[in-house]
Amino acid sequence: MSTTLNQATRLIDFTVRGDERGSLVALESGSDTIPFDVKRVYYIYGTQADVTRGKHAHYALKQVLTCVSGSCDILLDDGKERKTVRLNTPKKGLFIDGFIWREMSNFSPDCVLLVLASEHYDEADYVRDYQRFLTEASR
Repeated sequence: MSTTLNQATRLIDFTVRGDERGSLVALESGSDTIPFDVKRVYYIYGTQADVTRGKHAHYALKQVLTCVSGSCDILLDDGKERKTVRLNTPKKGLFIDGFIWREMSNFSPDCVLLVLASEHYDEADYVRDYQRFLTEASR
């Protein structure tokens, strides 16, 4: 089940269109920006800076995360390597594929984290125990 961070995660630059009226970012399923069919969209907001969210991995789910407002940190862990990505612009998204542990933290007061997901919610797709994750990631 081993997936490396370099294979399973990447930052995506969104195309921004704008003029004197403001900016617009369009996210389309099956494109360079969202490389899967979107089946679920949700957003996280009102999270205190000292709260950590996520703390899980997925077996099959693919996601693109973007801060449409504010900023937060995303810890990514493949069982061997850990890295933190700071999301702080609506011009970029973080694509996560494969069996990767993720934790969201350091939320700014105005943070709105938008998540586009490849599957509907399925509790069976989650690994919420970090030790179990490490065991399965080493296979």
